[in-house]
This record gives sequence, C-alpha cells and structure tokens, in this order.
Amino acid sequence: MRNGDWHHLEDPFAEVLSFTGQVTPAEEAKLLVPVRPSVLIGLSHNRPGNKHPLPVQAWHKSVHTLANPEDNVKLTQDVGVVHVEGELAVVMRKRATGLTAEDATDHVLGYTVANDVTNADQGLIDEKLFQAKAGINYTPLGPWIETEIKDPEKVSITVNVNGHVRAESGSFNLPTSVVDCLVYVTRWTTLEPGDIVMTGPRVPSQLLSPETACKSVSGE
Repeated sequence: MRNGDWHHLEDPFAEVLSFTGQVTPAEEAKLLVPVRPSVLIGLSHNRPGNKHPLPVQAWHKSVHTLANPEDNVKLTQDVGVVHVEGELAVVMRKRATGLTAEDATDHVLGYTVANDVTNADQGLIDEKLFQAKAGINYTPLGPWIETEIKDPEKVSITVNVNGHVRAESGSFNLPTSVVDCLVYVTRWTTLEPGDIVMTGPRVPSQLLSPETACKSVSGE
C-alpha cells in the first residue's frame, strides 16, 4: 500500500518487484486470502508447554479450507469440541528443498497469520487428521503478508472469535523454531512459491462448542 492505495504487483514472488500500474483505493478494496498455495502444511507436537514424547511432525491440510477475511466459519456439527488455533504462517518465495538453518529464511517471502480450526476430538480416532482438519472455511488466512519481519520468533498473535479476544500469545512460546520447522518440512518435501507452512498453535488452543455460530474466526 502506498499513500492509502493498493498498487498491483506483476509477480509478488519476483526477486525485484514491479507494478502493473493498476491502483485500487483502500476504501474500494475487498481483502481476500493473500496467497493461493498449492500446498498447505501444518506442524504437530509444537505448542507452548508441549510435553508430547514425539518430535515435531508435519501433515497436509486441504487448501480448500482456506477462508477470506470476514468469511463465516461453519463449525462441523456432532463431532465433538472444536479448537481455534492462532498460528504464524510462513509464505515461501521460491522453491525450497533440503533447507538448512543458514539458508531457510532466504526462501521466505514473508509471514501471515492463520487460524488452524480443528475438530479436536476427531484426532483421537483419525490418526491421519483428515477428519480433524476438514471443514468449511477451517483455515482463515491473512489478510496480508508481512515481508519485513526481522525475527519471526518474536511475533505476537491474538485470536478473536466473533469480535472477542479468546487468546493472546506469540511465536516466542513454541519449542521448535520457525527455521527448524522449515528445515524439517523440506527434508521430506519440496515447497514452491506461495506454499504455506503453519508453524503450530502459537496461541494456546481455545475450545468452542460445535453449536457456536462463528461470525468470524481470525488471528492478528
């Protein structure tokens, strides 16, 4: 944004940014999910005070669960309690495979915030987490990507549900760092520009009744 207007980019993943010349005034813009990844990855066993005996592990969440800002989140009925989990999400800038602690952040475009809405009780009966992580608009994301965060380990996150603060914490509370998460994920798979890694519930999980009508579930 420049002088209150949104200036459209040719390619947000380019080494040197260039603009199309198209401009949208802020008051006319509708903010959407800031990126459409091909792959959306989450991290298990990475939460504040985690005493799980297993090391950090990754899983895939359907990109079809992504939700725009202000979209309604339709909680799945009759599946037990639902968690909302505010997480720092890493947006990749270029192809990444076999990253190291020294070069991991060189492959990052920036960071945004995700809410990994989860049917928590389903994880007890579905070890692949398909049922636990599936749902309409179960991954609110954005609305923008911060590209100038110098230290992703010091990001504060607030979770709001229907306009009410439900949890506050930050990336400083997890046992596995952002860099170590990227090193782990790219040991096993290749990430492409725009792909997203959610680094774990930086804000402690909050319970919702499945009968809750969520106007919005968002992170900041």
